[in-house]
Amino acid sequence: VLGLVTLKYTQSNSVGYSLDGQMIGIGAGQQSRVDCTKLAGGKADIWYLRCHPKVLGLKFKAGVGKQDRINFRVGYIEGDLVPSEIVELGEALDQPLELLTDEEKRAWVKTLRGVSLTSDGFLPFRDNVDHASKHGVSFIAQPGGSTRDDDVIAGCREHGIQFNSAQVHHVK
Repeated sequence: VLGLVTLKYTQSNSVGYSLDGQMIGIGAGQQSRVDCTKLAGGKADIWYLRCHPKVLGLKFKAGVGKQDRINFRVGYIEGDLVPSEIVELGEALDQPLELLTDEEKRAWVKTLRGVSLTSDGFLPFRDNVDHASKHGVSFIAQPGGSTRDDDVIAGCREHGIQFNSAQVHHVK
């Protein structure tokens, strides 16, 4: 329900990822729905990476402001800090800086489960399901009505994703 209400107020095409009563990723206004699925999934991954032990373990020096801490954490998670920002982050910490590796990020994101994907329109192709499965999606709600609904449903079954559609009533 949260996803449906949220997407009502976004640009179409829209896909949202929700977990535990909050939206954790929204992809909207793209020309293709799979791009929305990828965009929202990437945002969900970043949200989840905020809970990685290395991120939670960043100990900032007294006097480092709240917004600076947020900005440092986002750059640390995204891994796109330029050399001068890496130096600044290191100087802002009470401990030696140990960067989060791509492998650590991938391994952590693989533990994400129970995410719901909501789409403001039908999923036209199964590639949406395949990409959603990389971001912890366990449930999909969408209006249905695609000529390829059977392919989308088959993808959900393969990935163990529960599927709900207004058009498809025979799916469990």
